[in-house]
Amino acid sequence: MLTAVINDRAITVKPKETLLQAALREGIDFPHSCRVGGCATCKCKLTSGKVKELTQTAYILTDDDLDQGFILACQSVPTTDVNVQVDFSANKSLKQSAGRVLAQEKLTHDIVALRIQLEETMNYKAGQYAQLSVDAMPDVKRSYSFATPMQMDSQVTFFVRKVQGGQFSSLVYEENLIGQRVMVQGPMGDFWLRPSSSPLLLLAGGSGLAPILAMLQEAMNQRIERDAVLLFGARTQADLYGLSAIQEIANRWAAKFTFIPVLSQEPDDSDWSGARGLVTEFIDSDIALHAHAYLCGPPMMVDAAVAKLSSLGIPTKDIHADRFTTQFDVLANTQNLKENTQ
Repeated sequence: MLTAVINDRAITVKPKETLLQAALREGIDFPHSCRVGGCATCKCKLTSGKVKELTQTAYILTDDDLDQGFILACQSVPTTDVNVQVDFSANKSLKQSAGRVLAQEKLTHDIVALRIQLEETMNYKAGQYAQLSVDAMPDVKRSYSFATPMQMDSQVTFFVRKVQGGQFSSLVYEENLIGQRVMVQGPMGDFWLRPSSSPLLLLAGGSGLAPILAMLQEAMNQRIERDAVLLFGARTQADLYGLSAIQEIANRWAAKFTFIPVLSQEPDDSDWSGARGLVTEFIDSDIALHAHAYLCGPPMMVDAAVAKLSSLGIPTKDIHADRFTTQFDVLANTQNLKENTQ
């Protein structure tokens, strides 16, 4: 057994446990969300001792974070006794708001837009996310990104992708929830548009378009003058959505705006004349030159994009990512964690 001192409280860490797992087992309300190294909610400062990091965290944590010794508790297995400092105010800043489902709109064969009327406005930055639960399944909470900037009418929208075996996503996709009471807890995450004059490279896959759209709409409304390229990866034409919203952004954007949808499984004999292949294959030196990158979607896509951008010389500090994970990803990551620490 090892010892971890979290702020001033000492806890035991079992073999192969991450710092986050140990803290939660000991009853510490440690800030966390995805548990797979994709959101930085569990960021903490390692002041002494050593840990084994299970995944690459350089594009989740900033260079300044890394220089100061910050780690992700969910991806850090202590190899010695450790001391860490945690900002628990992140939990205190969370707000829980009640609301009602106003609309469910099927955007594709597996993605639904869920629009909710909150009883009071939730202040959030475009790009952040929240945890949702509904009365029909009160003990199940899932995290989804806001799909629009903050609205004055206190309405919020989320894109929910139906995943195999997903309790919450299947409920949202298959059942009529209009009028159902919803609890929204947030905001969470540090995925938002940083101030700069540099060009923007935005890459989205699947329901990862939600926070990207929110950031673009907010920047459009603020008349931010930065050239932007949006790469949107989907399987087939039937998986493309949000095109009218993207067209409005393109029409109103204050600088040059380029939209490139990329299809990976479109039939060869279809009428599609656009880009084909993996969306990350369309990141080139011309698009990435001097750009700040914002990536959101499946972990494999995000990881491939980070690798491509790094190979093109884009500094880690200019790459911001949100890896969309499911409960199956969490379970798979837990199994990998066990294997990696054996």
